[in-house]
Amino acid sequence: MSIRPIYLDCHATTPVDERVLAAMLPYFTEHFGNPSSISHIYGWEAEAAVKQTRGILAAAINATPEEIVFTSGATEANNLAIKGVAEAYFKKGQHIITVATEHSAVIDPCNYLKTLGFDITILPVQQNGLIDLTELAKSFRPETILVSIMAANNEIGVLQPLAEIGEMCRDRQVLFHTDAAQAIGKIILDVQAIKIDLMSLTAHKVYGPKGIGALYVRRRNPRVQLAPQQHGGGHERGMRSGTLYTPQIVGFGKAVEIALAEQATENQRLTELRGRLWNVLSQLEGIHFNGHPQQRLAGNLNISVEGVDGAALLLGLQPVMAVSSGSACSSAITAPSHVLTALGHSEQLAYASVRFGIGRFNTQEEIDIVAKHAIATIQSLRKQATLV
Repeated sequence: MSIRPIYLDCHATTPVDERVLAAMLPYFTEHFGNPSSISHIYGWEAEAAVKQTRGILAAAINATPEEIVFTSGATEANNLAIKGVAEAYFKKGQHIITVATEHSAVIDPCNYLKTLGFDITILPVQQNGLIDLTELAKSFRPETILVSIMAANNEIGVLQPLAEIGEMCRDRQVLFHTDAAQAIGKIILDVQAIKIDLMSLTAHKVYGPKGIGALYVRRRNPRVQLAPQQHGGGHERGMRSGTLYTPQIVGFGKAVEIALAEQATENQRLTELRGRLWNVLSQLEGIHFNGHPQQRLAGNLNISVEGVDGAALLLGLQPVMAVSSGSACSSAITAPSHVLTALGHSEQLAYASVRFGIGRFNTQEEIDIVAKHAIATIQSLRKQATLV
């Protein structure tokens, strides 16, 4: 029987927590009704379950349940937010601001809007992955309608200064959208305090099921208008038509509920595990720590390695650990990570990078095994390179 590698790719996805699965199962078989079927008990049961999750998600970000719009995931939520605002506010202006290190689910919709005549400003980042707030301030124009900047980066884990960004946007009456797919359940998110107008969420990064996400859409001060991108049935206050997937929604709520209850202790544990791994890896020369050392997700460690081939590095690590070199959504693309090149890395360093996504079910013993094997792999590859 083969031994599966240690899973350290929790920014790509996470396993469904058994407590989440247990909450979901009855809604596949017993409470299988359509939440829009309001004339009988099967529909009422499903509707009640959906309502409960709306409440959980709303409380998690200090919103109201009516401001939660369910989607198939963060990619759809990002598209709905960006394209929906662009279509609804194009008479006011056609300028959008985003950042070079955003997920492709933000960059690609912006590039699409560019083909329709919108002007997109893509801000650079500093070497630590954070935006320069002064540069952001300079980028606003009278015709700016939206700023889209992610909460936590999916590759390097960097946490952007959301409160400062929100203040700048509100002062200028510009809508602020943040992709919080990697942040929900891991950091404190308060849409009122941070002045966020739109927030994309997903379940599968926080030990919930794949295929379910949500978009927070502010209802007042200001009321955000969105042009729907999917029509048919008028579900979700007309913003996103389609039968709601009740089991997935239930799982989403349970996953967030667990994550919030365990957030403080889990963040401390993950920070210790990350530090334990980095303390070993940093003993080698030519190892670059990517992103801000403190202002980052607790379970994220992203490194670049000098003197090795990127493909050979991942291949050498594979028997022991499941890791990636960047976003899972672009893993089939041969170009170097746009996030790491935005930090100023050469193509060689960007290719020769490893993203360790430490999660809920990883142990100290696993981290020690991973550290030992990573050191041995890097040393072996460097030795081979000198012999060529």
